[in-house]
Amino acid sequence: MVDAYELPMFPLGSVLFTSMVLPLHLFEPRYLQLASDVLAGDREFGVVLIERGSEVGGGEVRCNVGTVAQVLEEHQFEDGRWALGSVGTRRIKVLEWLDDDPYPRALVIDYPEDSDYENPEELRDTVASCESQLRRALERLTRLGEVPAGIELEVSEDPALASHQISALGPFGPSDRQDLLSCDDADERLGLLEGLLDDAITVLDFRLAE
Repeated sequence: MVDAYELPMFPLGSVLFTSMVLPLHLFEPRYLQLASDVLAGDREFGVVLIERGSEVGGGEVRCNVGTVAQVLEEHQFEDGRWALGSVGTRRIKVLEWLDDDPYPRALVIDYPEDSDYENPEELRDTVASCESQLRRALERLTRLGEVPAGIELEVSEDPALASHQISALGPFGPSDRQDLLSCDDADERLGLLEGLLDDAITVLDFRLAE
C-alpha cells in the first residue's frame, strides 16, 4: 500500500514539471506562513495548477496531479516578503484537500512513473523526434521574438525526465501542460507531445507567413 502524507500546497496558474525551476515571490500572509514552515521543515511543498479561479485570495478550483518543489534558495525582505528559488522533484497525486487554514494543505501520495519500458530503443527514438520538433518550434518562436532570454535546451537520456523537460519548454497552454503532467508514463506523454508540438509548429508557421 502506498503511504500518504500531508504536504503544504501552493496552487498556481502554471504547471510545474520535474527538474523545472520555479521562482516565487510571496507576499500573501498565508503563503508567508507557508514559507516559514517549509523552511523550518524539509523545505518541500506541492504545486498544482489552478483549474478555475485566481492565485490570490483563495476559493480556486485545483487540479489533483501536481509536483513537489524543493526550495534551494531563499531570501526574506525587510517587509516580510519571501523570494524562493525551488525546483520540481517528483510527481504527486492529491487524495484529499485539507483545511486551508493557515494555508492550503493536502493529503498526497507520490505518483512515480513506470521505468520498465517495453521498447526502450523505440522510446529513445521518440524522445529524439520530440526534441527535434521542440527545436523547430523554439526556432520559430525566436523569429517571432517570443523565446525567453537564457532558455537552454538540454534533454536527459532518461525518457521520463526528458518527457518532462520537453513538456516544460514547449509552447503549450496550462491545460495541455496539465494533460502532459498527468500522463501515466513517458510513452503516453511522448505520444501526446508529438501531436501537440506538430500543432504548435503549424500555428507558428501560419503566424510567420502573415
